[in-house]
Amino acid sequence: MRVGIAALVLAYVLSQFYRAFLAVLSPVLAADIGATAENLASASGLWFLAFALMQIPVGEALDRIGPRLTTAGLLAMGGIGAAVFAMATGPGAINVAMVLIGMGCAPVLMAAYYIFARSFSPAVFGTLAGVVIGIGSLGNIAASLPLSLAVEAIGWRGAMWTLCIVTFVTAAAIWLLVRDPERVIHTSKGSLLDLLRMPALWPILIMMAACYAPAAGLRGLWAGPYLTDVFQADAERIGFVTLIMGLAMVAGNFAYGPLDRILGSRKWLVFGGNTLAVACLLGLYAHPGGPGIMPVVLLAGVGFFGASFPMVMAHGRAFLPPHLVGRGVTLINLFGIGAAGIMQILTGRLHHALTPSATAINSAPPSTPYAALFAFYAALLTVGLVVYLLSKDRTD
Repeated sequence: MRVGIAALVLAYVLSQFYRAFLAVLSPVLAADIGATAENLASASGLWFLAFALMQIPVGEALDRIGPRLTTAGLLAMGGIGAAVFAMATGPGAINVAMVLIGMGCAPVLMAAYYIFARSFSPAVFGTLAGVVIGIGSLGNIAASLPLSLAVEAIGWRGAMWTLCIVTFVTAAAIWLLVRDPERVIHTSKGSLLDLLRMPALWPILIMMAACYAPAAGLRGLWAGPYLTDVFQADAERIGFVTLIMGLAMVAGNFAYGPLDRILGSRKWLVFGGNTLAVACLLGLYAHPGGPGIMPVVLLAGVGFFGASFPMVMAHGRAFLPPHLVGRGVTLINLFGIGAAGIMQILTGRLHHALTPSATAINSAPPSTPYAALFAFYAALLTVGLVVYLLSKDRTD
């Protein structure tokens, strides 16, 4: 069981990498294949949407087939997507690759959560969930300065071929090592509609939709163009700043994990942390071209305080009946990842609409579209927090 979980954690490292690596590749993809910031925003959004749309069949498969075959089979599809990316000659191929990679990564985290929910005490679910995301966030770190160094050494295509091989090897390891928990035998089969009829879940689902998108969007895509356009940062500096934000997200995941048992509350832990994330976003909005390390500190703050995903998942998990755990955790994940994908596409269009024209007279400063993005994410998270006030607190 432990070796199988380790293989799933390695796969989640890859999942975190794939959702964040475009921020670092944005300069070289623009130069080599003409991919604009809006193109990459759409590609990133397609990754999240493909990932999200797969959650419903993945949840069904976890309950009926088990995590081993579900994860190994789909992750191999992600390896195919990495190969398509490595051969890309234009933005269209990048879109196809990101869809395949998103589908491949879809079951990884939920397979681990399914095993935790079925094989471990409910009281430690939040801690285990946070540990997996914390370790998996090493992929987020790898998609920062290490990736920029790899691109300099072997080129972006060489880096993608390497990732293709690693993805296939990881899929094989999952097929060989993961052991499925015993199936739940229940007189009622249950369905997704049973979950959607539970009023207690809805404020948690809305919060998940709001809390994940800002950190995922900024770290996964917008940090690169923001640092390039506003501060004329090169690839190495982008890698360094995204490394700091990635480390902050790792620290945040580990910090959230045990705090529900220490504080005796999940609701107010999530609410307080995300309120501080809103404050960081508003700071970036007010000073998008801020001096010194201020923007870096605020980006790191969004990453740290916005790392509440496992705790929101644990909050929702506490309301799920045993025979619907697979479909339940994937439903919650669907709201988080799906909203992040939609927000990537919307912020891409917002950025395009507000980007100053090179030929315009008295055009706005280059920080204008990014200030709008920070305000957009702050408003989204504020709405989520207001709805989340209606949720019922529950710990196991």
